[in-house]
Amino acid sequence: MTSNFDENVENQQMTSWEAPKKPLRGWRLWVPLLLQTVIIGSVPAQAVYTHLTGTTVILQTAPVDPYDLLRGYYQTLSYDISNQSNLKTLPGWNDLPGGTTTCPTVKPPAKSTCKPEKYLNPETELYVILEAPKTAATSGRPQPWKPMRVSQELPNQLPANQVALKGKYSGGIQYGLEQYFMPEDQREQINNDINQAQARQPGQTRQAQPFVVEVKVNAQGHAVPVSLWVRERNYRF
Repeated sequence: MTSNFDENVENQQMTSWEAPKKPLRGWRLWVPLLLQTVIIGSVPAQAVYTHLTGTTVILQTAPVDPYDLLRGYYQTLSYDISNQSNLKTLPGWNDLPGGTTTCPTVKPPAKSTCKPEKYLNPETELYVILEAPKTAATSGRPQPWKPMRVSQELPNQLPANQVALKGKYSGGIQYGLEQYFMPEDQREQINNDINQAQARQPGQTRQAQPFVVEVKVNAQGHAVPVSLWVRERNYRF
């Protein structure tokens, strides 16, 4: 009995034994917190930096359906320079990473009207060089900047009236300027303004597109939105 009792006591002591806890080193706590703080803070810090130091640029929006424009609290826009068809004729386009489409073989006497076209690799980054208009504003509404060329690399130097805007190809070309928060109490008014602005005028063969977006572009090509101009009305983001 005594022997069994001693064995039980010994087993209980072995089961309840725990390795001594090492004190948690301080750097294991504050280093991850510091990294998270830096990552979280870097995004708004870049936006603030661009807002303060960037060049004011006006972008021409692409036509939109005003009834689908505002969804929830965000509005979605695209630009003339979002469509690669509008950039294909610019200098530098054929130097971007990608390939060329092939045309199907046509038996004579039929003649092929197909023309090989350059396409971009997914996730290709590029810079669109924009030039300021000679006339800054018309009837109170600023004039859009004109795309002059595209480049895979950020240009070292540009004339004072030009700026490089960074984009990425993903089906269309995205500039990080496609979605905007807009207060709910302004959505209906903006919808109405855009609807009227895009309405076909008597004698016109195409719909008017008189609304533009004002952005700030920093020296690295990053941009932040500032405001939306619909005809002569200005809505701040």
